[in-house]
Amino acid sequence: MDESLLRSLTPAVLAILVRRGADFAAAEDAVQDALVEAVRVWPADPPLDPKGWLVTAAWRKFLDATRADTARRRREDAVEEEPPPGPAPAVDDTLQLYFLCAHPSLTPSSAVALTLRAVGGLTTRQIAQAYLVPEATMAQRISRAKRTVAGVRFDQPGDVATVLRVLYLVFNEGYSGDVDLAAEAIRLTRQLAAAIDHPEVAGLLALMLLHHARRGTRTAADGSLVPLAAQDRTRWDTGLIAEGVRVLQAALARDRLGEFQAQAAIAALHADARTAEETDWVQIVEWYDELVRLTDSPVARLNRAVAIGEADGPQAGLAALAPLDTSLPRHTAVAAHLHERAGDLTTAAHLYTEAAHKAPNLAERAHLTRQAARLNALRPE
Repeated sequence: MDESLLRSLTPAVLAILVRRGADFAAAEDAVQDALVEAVRVWPADPPLDPKGWLVTAAWRKFLDATRADTARRRREDAVEEEPPPGPAPAVDDTLQLYFLCAHPSLTPSSAVALTLRAVGGLTTRQIAQAYLVPEATMAQRISRAKRTVAGVRFDQPGDVATVLRVLYLVFNEGYSGDVDLAAEAIRLTRQLAAAIDHPEVAGLLALMLLHHARRGTRTAADGSLVPLAAQDRTRWDTGLIAEGVRVLQAALARDRLGEFQAQAAIAALHADARTAEETDWVQIVEWYDELVRLTDSPVARLNRAVAIGEADGPQAGLAALAPLDTSLPRHTAVAAHLHERAGDLTTAAHLYTEAAHKAPNLAERAHLTRQAARLNALRPE
């Protein structure tokens, strides 16, 4: 049984049912039932047209469920009867399904869960394991999300930017349990890029590929974090880097710059440097200037301060950091880094300790604590 084939067909089959008149929640349940049936039947009797088989099976499941529910009889009269068996329609509504799952009325966490379920084809248990929450909790979250979008018309225009933010949220979750969410986000973004010709979709795909190329070097054997400057660049995935750069260059040639293209350009400059010392920090600052212009993001300004500290010296970096809100995530850690580079080890050690207390996870806390201990050991008694 080719599980990847089933998962790749899931969004198109679901979209066809919704287009025919099924509400989202009922359609999604029917598709899941059809997938279970496929797992049972296909090994012994594989279909010639897997997508058509799933569409027919899911539509029958939907009609059976509708007929069995007397409270929905009026809606049953409104939907079309079962179409004759045959090849699945050529029209692909997958893009609309992306938009539906990233509907602005959903919270980010609900949009992510619904996207992984409906577009990604993951089970509720897999999604729950990935997000380290009980399966019942995730089931409730997905059910609420499906109810929220149940009445949304499938012909309404969608917001590409919202879809991309949802996919980026998935990517940033990385890996947990038996589901590699970073790889899943790349797969879904590839799928989206095949469905829509948009430079920011390409920009996000390039950004993901370039970040994913460094994944194996971000942690040491003991699980501790390895900063970018200390990573073994010979272990970076050159194939992913080359693909990411190629996708990015094609997007930039469209001359419709967006935030994901700018972020990908920064990642490409890091990937292009054979050593940390060869990093083109001047160009990186210029790209952060573009990113700030596009987004006015405090996080972009924070990262820009780091880049300025590398390009123009730590005092310039501290000057760029000064006007920013000190409650920003990683602000204290950035200040510690810049003070260390400026030679103020006492202040840097204090700030590293403070940053460790604010760290969002144990790995980052341990890393910052080690930084503080290292500087304290260097200070004279």
